[in-house]
Amino acid sequence: MAQNPSETAAGLPPGEHPALLDAVRQLLRPLARLAVARGLTHATVDEMLRAAFVEEAFAAYPQLLEHRRVSRISAATGINRREVTRLVEAREREAAPARSYPSEAFARWTTHSEYLDKDGQPRALPRLGAAPSFEALAHSVTRDMHPRSLLEELRRLGLAEHDAASDTVALQRAAFVPKGDEARMVGFMGANLGDHFNAAVDNVLAVGAEHFEQALYADGLSDASLAQLRRLVTQHWQAITQDLVPRIEQMIADDDAAGIGSTAGPGKRTRVGLFSYQTAAQPPAPPARPDAEDAP
Repeated sequence: MAQNPSETAAGLPPGEHPALLDAVRQLLRPLARLAVARGLTHATVDEMLRAAFVEEAFAAYPQLLEHRRVSRISAATGINRREVTRLVEAREREAAPARSYPSEAFARWTTHSEYLDKDGQPRALPRLGAAPSFEALAHSVTRDMHPRSLLEELRRLGLAEHDAASDTVALQRAAFVPKGDEARMVGFMGANLGDHFNAAVDNVLAVGAEHFEQALYADGLSDASLAQLRRLVTQHWQAITQDLVPRIEQMIADDDAAGIGSTAGPGKRTRVGLFSYQTAAQPPAPPARPDAEDAP
């Protein structure tokens, strides 16, 4: 028998269940919009959702013996034992995220002082030669990809342009938004929103250290004000990245030198972001229509 969503969930304080359902509903609507727009069926997403439930429940009971864990996962998720067994057997080790050399080059180009002009904007760089040059920038990111190949990838993504006459390379965008590369954009969306969502859930569940998560809210703004606000947000983000990226790179170098960084093990990762969202204000809901017997 399916559970009525209006029923009180076990373990939740009175009044929290409706708020939780409303929060989940707000999270699912954008997911459904993306799935419908890109042709993902309910069956596909439902299979992934079941697997995610089992994965989290599996991690929640690490001390249980295997023959008891399936029953506990089934009880915790509401998924029958046969389905839980199938999903547990299908679990795959999550692959480590691959490095994105274009994004790393973009970050260095927009934050390191030797690649910026007096106004703090990315300089046009000579393609070859000692730093500051694109060749030196590419080598500072990786020796596994030839600078010419990295340049071609940046050009393919619409992020850089090569002037053959002067043999210089210039950035074409203020933010790393890969043009025409939907797979990479979707990957960024999943990584960014996934970490943001994990931070918010940790904060709600009070798991470990609190993550920084703050937001500003305003309504009643005109289109002109929103355009001005978008420019301000972009300026603040550029200032944040120009300050933080070199500091983080120095922290990584210091940890490696002390033998406690990535060279000594997988280490820990972090993600810092900023977002803004604009939409039309929702009008207040109309009052409920009275029943015929209550009508005047």
